[in-house]
Amino acid sequence: MQFGTEPRKLHAVRSVEEVSELLAAAPGPGLRYRTALSISYGMGLHASEVCNLKTGDIDSDRMLIHVVQCKGRNDRKVMLSLGLLDLLRDCWCKARPEGWLFPGKPKINPISPSQLNRAFTSAKRMAGINKRATLHTLRHSFATHLLDAGTDVRVILVLLDHAKLTTTAQYTKVATKMIRDTTGPFEALNQLNLQTRKKRPG
Repeated sequence: MQFGTEPRKLHAVRSVEEVSELLAAAPGPGLRYRTALSISYGMGLHASEVCNLKTGDIDSDRMLIHVVQCKGRNDRKVMLSLGLLDLLRDCWCKARPEGWLFPGKPKINPISPSQLNRAFTSAKRMAGINKRATLHTLRHSFATHLLDAGTDVRVILVLLDHAKLTTTAQYTKVATKMIRDTTGPFEALNQLNLQTRKKRPG
């Protein structure tokens, strides 16, 4: 007897505008949660990866962030944008963290993924976003928005630390701009017919 496979649901993705509104609504005081959520979206990091960042992981000279894996996988580098660097500097100037980039209570520990999840939920509510979204949605949105911008899926694979291209390729199913801008074969057929008609004697 053969059993059908369970249909795979598409990743929940929010638009660039929705992400912007959500980040702007991140709870205070200070810029800690706004910065942490911005890193989650801007670099496609897991919650645990964001929480375990240290001040020494920021390489502003090469515009990279060193991501330390917590599950025995290889460490990796991700790109650091100028906008995120400015936000990180503002956050550091206000909080002056030592060791952990986002210290918890006590400061010898980093903030926890559950704290970051609560901050995301609060920001989502304050932004008036009622659509399905979790903290992991920021990572999905990061990958999908990169695809929509024309980034090679193999580059996204490295940034997300996926082991297989098939995993990253799932994002192509929700990259609506890329899908919308793809020329279908009927268009080529239509162009061929137009050319043929033009060549016919009048």
